[in-house]
Amino acid sequence: MSSPHKPQTDKSAEKTPAALAADGKGLPSYIPPRKNPDIKNDMHWHHENKTLSDHFAAAAVKTLRFVGDKFFGERYASRAIVLETVAAVPGMVGSMHNHLLSLRRMKHDNGLVRMLMDEAENERMHLMTFVEVGKPTLLERMMITATQVAFLGFFSLAYTFNKRTAHRFIGLLEEEAVRSYTHYLDAIDAGKVENVDAPQIAKDYWKLKDDAKLRDVVLAVRADEAEHRDVNHGCADKLDQVIAQRREEKRQRKIEKQAKKPVPGYEKVEKAAQATLRRAAKIGPKS
Repeated sequence: MSSPHKPQTDKSAEKTPAALAADGKGLPSYIPPRKNPDIKNDMHWHHENKTLSDHFAAAAVKTLRFVGDKFFGERYASRAIVLETVAAVPGMVGSMHNHLLSLRRMKHDNGLVRMLMDEAENERMHLMTFVEVGKPTLLERMMITATQVAFLGFFSLAYTFNKRTAHRFIGLLEEEAVRSYTHYLDAIDAGKVENVDAPQIAKDYWKLKDDAKLRDVVLAVRADEAEHRDVNHGCADKLDQVIAQRREEKRQRKIEKQAKKPVPGYEKVEKAAQATLRRAAKIGPKS
C-alpha cells in the first residue's frame, strides 16, 4: 500500500509567532502585548525642580547624560541598549521593596507592586527590541554589566532611605530618555540612521503593522518612556503630599500638647491665691 502523498513544505514561508518566539525573534507567549502607546503624549513636559533633593536628583541625571553623550555619541541603538538595561532596574527594585513593605505591614500596596513590575517588564522589552536592531559589542556588554551592578546597589540604597527622591530621580531619567529617543527620531528623519524594518518582537509587542519600520518602534518606545516619566513624577508628588500631611499632623499634635500644659507660674499663683483666701477666712469680717 503506497503511503499518502505529503505536501512539500515551503521553507521560505513565514514562520508562526510561536516559531518566531522559539527562535528568539518573536514575542514569548507569557508576555502580554503592550496596549497601543499614546504617541501624542506631551514629549516636552519637564518637572520644575523645587527642593534640594530634586536638584540632587537632577544633577545625578545630568552626570549620567554627560557620560552617555561622550561614550556613545550618535550610536543611538547602542545608547538605547545600555539605557534600557539601567532603566529596567528601578521598577524591579521598587516592586520588591513595596512587596516586602506590604508583607511587614500586612496591608495592601494599592497596586504599586504590579505597576512597578509592569514598568520593569516594559523596559526589558525595549532592550529585547533594540538588541535586534543594534548588536552590542563585547565592550558594551562589559559596560552593561558594570553599570547594572553599580546602579542596582545605588538605587536600592536610595529607595530604602528616600523613596521620594528615588522616584523623582527616575522621573528625571525618563525625561532624558524621551529626549534621547527624540534625537533618535530626528536622526532617522534626517537619513543619518537607516529606517530598517521593525523587529518581529516589536510588531508583536506593540501590535504594529506588518510593514512597520524602525521609526514606528522608536515612537512607541518614546511614548512608553513618557508614561514612565509621568508615573514616577506622580509617585514623587504623592509622597510629597504624604510627607506634608505628616508634618502638619505633627504640628497639630504639638499645638494640642502645648494647649494642655498649664501656663508657666500658674501653680504658684494659684497657691498664693488659695493662701490669701485661707487667711481671709481666718480673720473673718470685722464686727
